[in-house]
Amino acid sequence: MVYAFQKDSYVKKVTTNVFSSKPSTISVSVNGKKKEIKEGYDVILEDTVLFPEGGGQPDDRGVIANIPVLRVIKKGGQVVHFTERSLPEGAEVDVEVDWTRRFDHMQQHSGQHLITAVAEDLFKFHTTSWNLGEVVSYIELDTTVVTNEQLNELETVLNQKIRDCVPVTVHMYPQGAPELQQVRTRLELPEDHVEPVRVVEIKEVDLNTCCGTHVSNLSHLQVIKLLYVEKGKRNKTNLYFLVGERVLKYISKAVDREKALTTVLKCRPEEHVQMAEKVQKALKATQKVNMILMM
Repeated sequence: MVYAFQKDSYVKKVTTNVFSSKPSTISVSVNGKKKEIKEGYDVILEDTVLFPEGGGQPDDRGVIANIPVLRVIKKGGQVVHFTERSLPEGAEVDVEVDWTRRFDHMQQHSGQHLITAVAEDLFKFHTTSWNLGEVVSYIELDTTVVTNEQLNELETVLNQKIRDCVPVTVHMYPQGAPELQQVRTRLELPEDHVEPVRVVEIKEVDLNTCCGTHVSNLSHLQVIKLLYVEKGKRNKTNLYFLVGERVLKYISKAVDREKALTTVLKCRPEEHVQMAEKVQKALKATQKVNMILMM
């Protein structure tokens, strides 16, 4: 079965039928810490626009017949939607995705593919894993050192690819097709894999097996900002990044902090560091005098 979200990541809504709706439970976090069991129903549809968690990408959110979907997972070849209300089997329903969340994930995931491919091409840095975070994402590189010069060069090339409006295409191949020998990663497929193998191509940049949702052109990424690197596990380096709307949100928060510091330090933004160092030195001098007076 090839679902609507696999064919076209830009489809926001589809009308389909309920195949089954059975009582179930899920474990959910409360305030990001405590886990609690929530009762509901596992709903399987004949088709869906909601992406189930996989390939490093979180699952979609959305509604089925205006009923919120709280989790989407894959079991075998079927997509299972968890809802708090049951749906009658055989009923015709509209399924709609939370587009804001979906497009954000599309930008981050396609951005990751681009960063991975270009980093490998420029510096032979191979990506060993990645994480799509709620605020910042990162890729794990199989190197112990990434210099600032390499980061700057990588970021320049990435954003040039975006300005070049490079197309991104999804291909479907049967298992064992000769085209699959050309992809960057040829991981073993899950034992329960029953559908065609999905390959995402960034023209003349990357060809990779992937189940996730992606943009159709790199121009839709808008911009990529590489933030920083930190030491990872087992001689790896984690490279943190933002793509698209997340860059704009990051800049907006940075500007707000800059305005606040300008008010507190009473100087221009380009003088913030110098003024903060001056205040710090004055504070240390005052503390030293106080210690002497107390002796």
